[in-house]
Amino acid sequence: MDTALVDERLLSHAGAVSALHESWGWMVYSVDGRQFACEFTAGERARAPYAGRHLLSLKCDPDRILELRSEFPDAVLPGYYSDGRTWISLDLDAGLPEDLVLELCDESYRLVFAKLAKRRQREILSGRGGTA
Repeated sequence: MDTALVDERLLSHAGAVSALHESWGWMVYSVDGRQFACEFTAGERARAPYAGRHLLSLKCDPDRILELRSEFPDAVLPGYYSDGRTWISLDLDAGLPEDLVLELCDESYRLVFAKLAKRRQREILSGRGGTA
């Protein structure tokens, strides 16, 4: 999967920003200071099944997680270093359909954005909100 396309999609959302978490080597995407995605390669010494995989971790609806893990058991993993009930990690080199990955990027943003205060949502959507 083309990470430039993923990056472009994640940053296309209102108020979305990215920053490199230097000590981990992860690109972290957030809105109003709340993470909704991160892209990274798990180290070779990470626990199985994550070791050495190029991953994209996203917030996801728990019911959807069950469906995705059933349909793509080798490519959709429980969230790496996050709550596997509400986060998934996609193996970006496992041949997942591009449209599915992009749809999941959008859904992750929507889930996190929906938890922001309504006032902050309005500010961000109007372009006056900035990000923290």
